[in-house]
Amino acid sequence: MQRVGRFRWVICTVLLLGVTKNYMDRQVIGVLKTTLQHDLGWNEIDYGNLVFAFQAAYAIGLVIVGRIIDSVGTRLGYAFAMAFWSLASLAHGVVTSFHGFLAARFALGLGESAVFPASLKAVSEWFPQKERALATGIFNAGSNLGAIVTPLTVPWIAVHWGWRSAFFILGATGFCWLAVWLWFYRPPQEHKSCSPAELEYICSDPVAPQVRVSWSRLLAHRQTWAFVLAKFITDPVWWFYLFWVPDFLQREHGLALLNIGLPILVIYLISDAGSVAGGWLSSSLIRSGKTVNASRKFAMLVCALCVVPIIFVPKVASMWTAVFVIGVAAAGHQGFSCNLFTTASDMFPGKVVASVVGIGGMAGAIGGMLIAKLVSYCLQRTHSYVVPFFIAGSAYLIALAVLHGIVPGLQPAELSPAKV
Repeated sequence: MQRVGRFRWVICTVLLLGVTKNYMDRQVIGVLKTTLQHDLGWNEIDYGNLVFAFQAAYAIGLVIVGRIIDSVGTRLGYAFAMAFWSLASLAHGVVTSFHGFLAARFALGLGESAVFPASLKAVSEWFPQKERALATGIFNAGSNLGAIVTPLTVPWIAVHWGWRSAFFILGATGFCWLAVWLWFYRPPQEHKSCSPAELEYICSDPVAPQVRVSWSRLLAHRQTWAFVLAKFITDPVWWFYLFWVPDFLQREHGLALLNIGLPILVIYLISDAGSVAGGWLSSSLIRSGKTVNASRKFAMLVCALCVVPIIFVPKVASMWTAVFVIGVAAAGHQGFSCNLFTTASDMFPGKVVASVVGIGGMAGAIGGMLIAKLVSYCLQRTHSYVVPFFIAGSAYLIALAVLHGIVPGLQPAELSPAKV
């Protein structure tokens, strides 16, 4: 039997690094929240408006980015997005006013909106269905790696070289990744490093019809709405973790900026394990003969149950107990998310996956806009995290119930072949 190659995992590694860079750029503001509020005179509402601007741009970008990537291809679409958002990241270090910072956040959100549609499309091009959840879980772990590296490096840079240097350095690393991406990425059919045996393995799923589908036609399918609503319910929780957990630990447990790195490291190391484990669980169930529907949803149920205890975190006196519970909840989110992402490629042909993910991501970003307003007003008026953590703990079971209610069998959408 001819040995199947493994170059597709090199592609997955490049995707992992891209998501890591993406999350470093978006999380730096959360790590520096207290410093920026002090130096630039922001209150909680101002900070919430900055998060809102990022989320609004992210949502707007997702309206169009999936279509662009489906049109120009994964390689060029992702390359342009990385260049754009890296320049936006650099711009944060230049601006001096609140409105300038607002514009830089908006530009960053616009560019970063491409990362998951492009990554999911790359996975649909390079992996057969039975490996997609695992591959998605691996590249999605970049969100955790970014969230680990940022609090370990950014505080040190800010203390020794100033907070503006953090934005300059992170922005510049995007162009290093861009060179790697352009060097390595091609569709498997065009790649010299993809052996004939590996290409045959990648293409082993039944051939789906090539389709050109408008958004109006995609929105007519219940599969689209199942994905969209689940993203709308769960994505805001991750934005909450990303932009407010460092502040929660500083506010409630008295951590200084230079001491925030270790607790955040622990949270996202646990979260990383959840991302990979969630993808591994559903993929292993499929390999053992379980249906795709049962495998994905069982894995999502396990992940949803892992999040529930976070409801009690505001009442926990021990910082490390709080860190552990938040870490397990973040792991639950990532495992849930990688399986939810994979349902898009389960229910739709590869040609429209980026568009479907874009619509779902837009819904998640709109949810993130709402959570930004809710958390900022809660903190400004009550100085309490009780309500945000309660929402976080209950969101995933609700999302799974919605998903199952709309697509109980995770049936593929029936899209007509394109007319040539």
